[in-house]
Amino acid sequence: MEALINYLLQFGNLNTTQIDLIKSKVVLTQIKKDEYFHEAGKIPREIIFITEGIMRICYYNNKGDEITKYFMDENHFLADIISYNQEIPSTEYVQAVTDCSYFVLSKSAMRDLSMTIIEWDNIIAKITAKGLADKVNKISPMMTEDAKERYLSFLEKFPTLANRVPLSYLASYLGITQSSLSRIRRNIR
Repeated sequence: MEALINYLLQFGNLNTTQIDLIKSKVVLTQIKKDEYFHEAGKIPREIIFITEGIMRICYYNNKGDEITKYFMDENHFLADIISYNQEIPSTEYVQAVTDCSYFVLSKSAMRDLSMTIIEWDNIIAKITAKGLADKVNKISPMMTEDAKERYLSFLEKFPTLANRVPLSYLASYLGITQSSLSRIRRNIR
């Protein structure tokens, strides 16, 4: 719970009463490795804050290939924000790469916090803006890099993820085959 509160406090001020209210609205939940937190075609009704583990966001392209869009690990919020806000079905899957623990904020909890805590919407807007900027900053450089550069960039930006994520997911994220990734890894050791 402390990690969630500390994260929120980076984006705005909350007093003790407000913090207690937030604590009363979140629910700690767990999911096992390989289970899906969310599936495409469904409307997201929750926002989560990962406290332990890694989740991946993926989709299927028009050829039926599974593509890993990105990974989220500890101390990050996760939501398909467009589908959540517009209440439309998501096109993405969210799958646990490892066993995960996370706090759930339901749509009604978010509404209650918004109506009770004056600064809440501003805090959430700042978190959303940071999340979108982080996503752009992760994806944009990958467009101009070759496979080896993408892998080295991944290692630099996410040093703790490389050994926690299956090679097939990492290869998909990098836009290369698993055998190419294995060859790259062998050549840089």
